[in-house]
Amino acid sequence: MLVASIIFLITLLFVIWQPRGLQIGTTAVIGAVVALVAGVVSISDVWIVYDIIWDATLAFIGIIILSMVLDEIGFFEWAALKMAKLSNGSGHKMFFYSIILGAIVSALFANDGAALILTPILLAKMNILRLNTKTILAFLLAGGFISDSASLPFVFSNLTNIVTANYFNIGFAEFISNMILPYFVSVIATMAVLWVVLRKDIPQTVDIHLLKNPEDVIKSKALFNFSWFFLAILLAGYFIGDAYNIPVSVFALGGGIIFLAIASFAKTVEPKKIIKEAPWQVVWFSLGLYIVVYGLKNAGLTDYITEVLVYLNSQSEVVAVVGTGFLAAFLSAFMNNMPTIMVMDIALTDIANEAMIYANIVGCNLGPKMTPFGSLATLLWLHTLSKKGVNISFWSYSKFGLIVTPPVLLVVLLSLS
Repeated sequence: MLVASIIFLITLLFVIWQPRGLQIGTTAVIGAVVALVAGVVSISDVWIVYDIIWDATLAFIGIIILSMVLDEIGFFEWAALKMAKLSNGSGHKMFFYSIILGAIVSALFANDGAALILTPILLAKMNILRLNTKTILAFLLAGGFISDSASLPFVFSNLTNIVTANYFNIGFAEFISNMILPYFVSVIATMAVLWVVLRKDIPQTVDIHLLKNPEDVIKSKALFNFSWFFLAILLAGYFIGDAYNIPVSVFALGGGIIFLAIASFAKTVEPKKIIKEAPWQVVWFSLGLYIVVYGLKNAGLTDYITEVLVYLNSQSEVVAVVGTGFLAAFLSAFMNNMPTIMVMDIALTDIANEAMIYANIVGCNLGPKMTPFGSLATLLWLHTLSKKGVNISFWSYSKFGLIVTPPVLLVVLLSLS
């Protein structure tokens, strides 16, 4: 356990520190190689990890490609401007509408897509509106939080959802039926808690006349209109795939590639630019860190977690669900939610309590917001802001996350139980 723990902690330290611009994916892969050389994991373990995450990884690539193409044609900027115009100049309405927009984008384009695409758009709009620094930060923090807290309803809304659904053979429709209520509860609870925490930094009025008309940012009206039809067909495809046990990645990656081809044929986007700018480092980060944490599993981490889960399962349903959710949340916050979901899924294998499986997903989706390195979405969000000149310190973010996350998480878990 000692060697595996040291490798994990050093890998995580370098992921957070990023010395000399060392990217998170490169760091995670180096950590995986070290774990392999040290004998903490074996080649067969690498294949086991690959078997667990391949569908989620390919789906992530497809969703990001689709999101980037839609962003290129002005889809998300149009949505952000529509949201702003609907506020009629009310700062508080704009605050709530921006959270609702983030919740919709997170659900349909995954939490990472929401963090990657919406963040620069919202930041640009806040600057155009000439809002002060505290107000801009309040909107950004709200947008960053909802990207994870709203990634619950669909299998493809979060990589953790895909991994767990595949591991326990949960169908697309079954997943929605169990997670749609927690999704709405999470969005409402998130809006309420964020407003209580950030309300002093939200202005009473904003001058929306400074913003462009939504229609003016659309690069191709025909492709924009077609995108709505395409998204509806793609969503229907997930349900069809569920009936025939077709992996989620077939539709997510296939849809992303097809839409990229259509947009390229229409000469609206440059395919080389989309492929080049896709966040490939996230893919390497996911695979590398999974392998590093699998070393902790080999060292007995899952055995300890299983003991805790067995005890929780022997208690009432509420205790089992809330306990599992908070255990997954704290592990995600300090170990990242991607490897946590794998370890927790393995630990839950022989525990016959379906509610605890969903509690694990909720914990792994919301819990990471307590620390900057808890989820890929947060790392992407912080990296995007850093490139735009907005730097949020480790302790400032952690203080915010520790205040907002627990009450939202508790309410969502209670709705699940």
